[in-house]
Amino acid sequence: MSSDSLLNFMRLIRASLVGVIATALFGVLLACIPAADGADAAPRPVSPRGELASDEKATIELFEKSRDSVVFITTSTEVQDFWSRNTFSVPRGSGSGFFWDDSGHVVTNYHVIQNASEATIRLANGKAYKASLVGTSPMHDIAVLKININQKYSSPLPIGTSRDLKVGQKVFAIGNPFGLDWTLTNGIVSALNRSLTEESGAMVEHLIQTNAAINPGNSGGPLLDSAGRLIGINTAIYSPNGANAGIGFAVPVDTVNRVVPQLIRNGKYNRPALGIEIDDNLNARLMEILEIKGVVILRVQPGTSAGAAGLKGIVQTNKGEIVPGDIITAIEGKPVDSVGKLVALLDDYKVGDKVKLSVLRQGKTREVQVILQSGD
Repeated sequence: MSSDSLLNFMRLIRASLVGVIATALFGVLLACIPAADGADAAPRPVSPRGELASDEKATIELFEKSRDSVVFITTSTEVQDFWSRNTFSVPRGSGSGFFWDDSGHVVTNYHVIQNASEATIRLANGKAYKASLVGTSPMHDIAVLKININQKYSSPLPIGTSRDLKVGQKVFAIGNPFGLDWTLTNGIVSALNRSLTEESGAMVEHLIQTNAAINPGNSGGPLLDSAGRLIGINTAIYSPNGANAGIGFAVPVDTVNRVVPQLIRNGKYNRPALGIEIDDNLNARLMEILEIKGVVILRVQPGTSAGAAGLKGIVQTNKGEIVPGDIITAIEGKPVDSVGKLVALLDDYKVGDKVKLSVLRQGKTREVQVILQSGD
């Protein structure tokens, strides 16, 4: 046997001895460990919890009383196959809603059902119903649907008020975030009277800001106070990535309680107006040129409240010069700096109300009383 072969043989013997010794030592160690006691393997006894905290009881009661009033809404849209010309429905999205009355009317956000061809409403008991559209108000992001349902399943939420809300008070949101049905989250009123511009360009005023977790799918669901009363409709979130970031918004119930009855009664919202023609883009350019804030009246429509009040639009002289019309700077003392703001402030009133406008004409401010008329 060569010296190299002998060396390899000795290495193999040494490695084998090390393995045998390690196995033997491991066996000795196992032998030293006492056998498991069968009694120690039993489940541990449960420690008594005691009474739930009072705020926990209140939250549980709130959810149990409100749950059946909240619904899960799924929408679909009809698509036609280019080749076969067959029409079929494809899912579009989902959201939340709640019963308004015991006649089967369901309130939700307009954007939940926008561009949908049909909607299905599922109740907390699992029953599902095809819904019909009653009316919409895109400027408030509110829609009303209706299902044919027995009154015992249609449980409306008690109505609260939003005008007396305070920053810091508790709020609760119930909805279906990401399709996870009947989810409860809570938080506080973070701020009041927020403004939000919709994708359509409409400005929604007086929004409630909350840090209660609101995610996609919560839209249209109720925002409740600690008494379980409806104080708003969860409508939007501020989020860089589409998920909850602690900033959510709700349409206040005072707006809802003004708009929804009109949608049920007329199928549309009768918007209060002045009877003037205005343009958002043109107004922004004119305000920049004139270096003031307000809304320029382009034209006063004949036979309107604005005409009766003596308001004037833009006039072109015989020499071709353009004389600016009246510029509305405030409504009842509240500043107006855009067309959206003007429309939103007018919406605080109803058709037939008399409002005081602050108007700038040729550098001088005057007060004008105008009776609001229907905008439709």
